Amino acid sequence: MRRPSRAAGLAAIIAAVAPAAAIAASPKPGPEGIPLEHGRLLAPASTTPHGTEVDGILCQASEQVAYHIHVHLQVYVKGKPRVLPAAIGMVGPVAQQTAAGPFYAATKCYYWLHTHTTDGVIHIESPTARIYTLGNFFDEWGQALTGHRVAGANGKVTAIVNGKRWKRSPRAIPLKKHSVIELAVGRPVPKPYRINWGPSGL
Repeated sequence: MRRPSRAAGLAAIIAAVAPAAAIAASPKPGPEGIPLEHGRLLAPASTTPHGTEVDGILCQASEQVAYHIHVHLQVYVKGKPRVLPAAIGMVGPVAQQTAAGPFYAATKCYYWLHTHTTDGVIHIESPTARIYTLGNFFDEWGQALTGHRVAGANGKVTAIVNGKRWKRSPRAIPLKKHSVIELAVGRPVPKPYRINWGPSGL
């Protein structure tokens, strides 16, 4: 069977994840319909280059969509927003340029938790229904997450989940459908925000 071209595959992925969804009052949505985050990059998309298993999470040649949900993560360091990089959880990432910005896909394999662009949306695409945690995502990414560190940023970490203070370890935050997660290093988070995921729900 002839495999579809890389460009055709990327176009199909973009079409599948582009329902209207936006942070309230944000003017310019990115490729997935949600505004791109602004600020310095929090850390590189340093996923292991070999696709080794992490926390029981595999890296597979295609996206596993039997269980497919999305959450949003915003990180602040000393009150300033930082950008969650695109292509976390992808081995051999390649970008397709769109009118709304670059959209990444993997040429080798996808971990079940990954990002396609810099809008803060984490895709959970798993062969079975399972509650993953933010700690799983950071482990897969190869970055630290503790009560006093987020990636390379050090300081007391305040976590807000769906507008409410999270009192346990940030590693334990569950990645549930349409959760909005905010982490602030060194200062409390600004006023919590909501995301309008749109009628079809990204």
